[in-house]
Amino acid sequence: MAKRTIMAAGNWKMNKTPTEAVEFINGLKDIVTGCNSEVVTAVPFVCIPGAVEAAKGSNIKIAAQNVHWEASGAYTGEVSCEMLKDLGVDYVIIGHSERREYFGETNEMINKKARAILDAGMIPIICCGETLTQREQGVTAEHVRYQIKVALLGLSAQEVSELVIAYEPIWAIGTGKTATDEQAEEVCAIIRQLIAELYDNDVAEKTRILYGGSVNAGNAKALFSMPNIDGGLVGGASLKIDAFEKIVKHDQ
Repeated sequence: MAKRTIMAAGNWKMNKTPTEAVEFINGLKDIVTGCNSEVVTAVPFVCIPGAVEAAKGSNIKIAAQNVHWEASGAYTGEVSCEMLKDLGVDYVIIGHSERREYFGETNEMINKKARAILDAGMIPIICCGETLTQREQGVTAEHVRYQIKVALLGLSAQEVSELVIAYEPIWAIGTGKTATDEQAEEVCAIIRQLIAELYDNDVAEKTRILYGGSVNAGNAKALFSMPNIDGGLVGGASLKIDAFEKIVKHDQ
């Protein structure tokens, strides 16, 4: 079995103007040329056209941070998969804990988004993760398994083998707290086992599972070396070129 390619995906959240995004990618692309990791930057909607143009000819892929599942219609303020695909987007993050918490997104909505993203020829990065209370009550495995089970409902084995799952313990996002390498590995292994149960071992071995939650230049190498962790969904550290470079080049 070929080794899964490590992904370093930066989630900018609501940061950087379109001008700043172009400057950042222009500064990053030469630095990450020829690196072993797949480099992805998830930029705000308004930054996508400039980011895609700036990334042309480089090994940087552009992701969106959200999408609506309908192709068109009376959904004021929303963006469709077709719109993103037309701009040249490769990946779309869905189900981030901030979307779930602040905007009421459900597992069922995330499943509909995953279906729409795949139908449009893009790849979803499906987020999951537990709160501190859920971890302390010992229900992390059940909670994460339920999130992923619903998110993958109706997806084929081939589709699941190509998508990306990001495990983000909510208690470690933006708090400076990071799950230990062992804690992160344990949950990523649970997710991979679930995929094997739902599909088969071959699909489970192909599916990339990222860790997110205060990933930084100092802890990336150890996290990414764990057997079931295939890279990171990086927040704050992805906003600075020097920090993100160290994450991308964790193995050099």
